Amino acid sequence: MESVQAIKQRFGIIGNNQKLNRAIEKAIQVAPTDISVLVTGESGVGKESVPKIIHALSHRKHGKYIAVNCGAIPEGTIDSELFGHEKGSFTGATATRSGYFEVADGGTIFLDEVGELPLPTQVRLLRVLENGEFLKVGSSKSQKTDVRIVAATNVNMGDAIKAGKFREDLYYRLSTVDIHLPPLRDREEDIHLLFRKFAADFAQKYKMPTIRLEKQAVEMLLKYHWAGNIRQLRNVAEQISVLEQNREINANTLRHYLPDLGNNLPAVINGKKSESDFGNEREILYKVLFDMQRDVNDLKKLTLELLNAGSSEKVQKEHSTLIKKIYTQEEDDAFEELSAIIDENEESNEVEVISSPNASPNLDAQDKYHFAQEIHEEETLSIKDKELELIKKALEKNSGKRKAAADELGVSERTLYRKIKHFKL
Repeated sequence: MESVQAIKQRFGIIGNNQKLNRAIEKAIQVAPTDISVLVTGESGVGKESVPKIIHALSHRKHGKYIAVNCGAIPEGTIDSELFGHEKGSFTGATATRSGYFEVADGGTIFLDEVGELPLPTQVRLLRVLENGEFLKVGSSKSQKTDVRIVAATNVNMGDAIKAGKFREDLYYRLSTVDIHLPPLRDREEDIHLLFRKFAADFAQKYKMPTIRLEKQAVEMLLKYHWAGNIRQLRNVAEQISVLEQNREINANTLRHYLPDLGNNLPAVINGKKSESDFGNEREILYKVLFDMQRDVNDLKKLTLELLNAGSSEKVQKEHSTLIKKIYTQEEDDAFEELSAIIDENEESNEVEVISSPNASPNLDAQDKYHFAQEIHEEETLSIKDKELELIKKALEKNSGKRKAAADELGVSERTLYRKIKHFKL
C-alpha cells in the first residue's frame, strides 16, 4: 500500500493539513474494494483528486475512468448520457447510443455534483447500485454493467433529503464511505505553500520571474476567507503573475486582488443571520416605533377629550375610526411582540413616561388645564401607561364587567381579557 506522501507526489496534491491527510488515507484504504464512495466538501477544494486516487489504486485501474459533471448536463438528456438510448426513442435519436455506464463497464465512473441529479435519474442510478442493471432510454431490455461509482457533491445532503430533492435510500447507497475534504480556510498551514507552487507554475508557463510575497502580504493571505477555496487561490496567483511588473508583492498590492477583504462580514450559513439582516430588522423596528408614536399622539388627544367631555360614549362615537385603528386584533399582537423592547427603552429612559394615575373625568378646570399642558408639552408618552389607565377606567365605570368595559373601549372581550392578563390587573 502506497504512503500518503507518495500519493501526494503522484497526484500533485500540495499540503500537510491533518484533515487532508486523513481524507487521502481513507481513499487509499477503500481503493482495493468495490464499495461506493461519496466525496463531500465545498466547491473548489479539489474533490476530483479522490476518485482518481481510488481508481488508480483499485483492481479496475486498467479499465475506463469516466468523470461526469451531473450539474452540466440538461435534465432532458442526462438519462441518455448515462444509460444510452435506442434509435428513434426520442426526437433526434437517429442511432443507438451507448451510455457512460455501458462504456465504463469494468472501470470507474465519477459522478461530480451528484446532488444535482433529477429524481427520475436517481431512481435509475439506485437500480445500478443495487444489482448492476440499467435500461437504455426507449428500451425494455435490461442490461448488466460492472462499474465502481464514486460520487461527489458540495450540497448539504441532509438538507436536500429533507427538501425532497434527493432520495434518502440513494444517499445511503452512495455514501458507504464518506470522504470529506476541508475548505482552504481550515488549512492555514497550506495556503502559502499552495500559493508558492501556483506562482512557480505560472512563472514557468509565462516565462517570467516568480512572484514573491512580503511578510505582511503572507499574513493577509492567511487571514483571507477564500470562499472559492483552492480554485480562487490559483486564480489570484495567476492574475498577480501576469499583471504585476514588480515581482515582490506587498500587502497593498495583494489587497487589490482580494477586493472583498474589508467586507468579510458574517454570511447566512445554516440559518444564521448576517449583519445586513440585523440592519434590516433595525430599520423595520424604527418604522414600527415611529408608527406607534403617531398612535400615541392620537391617544393623547383622545384621552384629553375623554377628560373634558366626561362622557366616554360621546367620544367613542366621534372617534370610532381612531379607536378601531388603535385596538385592531393585528396591532394587539404586534404590540405584545414589541412590548419587551418598549420596556427596555423605558428602563433606560429612552422613552419618557408621563402617567397620571389620579386623573379622572371629574377633574376640575384647573387640573384639566395642567393635564392638557403636560400632554402637549411632552414629546413622548408611554402608550402602555395610557392603555392601562383607559382599561382601569372602563372596568371601574362598568363595575368590573369585562364585556361592558370591552364595548366601552371598542375592543373584543377576548382582547380585553388578554390585556388584563398582560397588565396583571
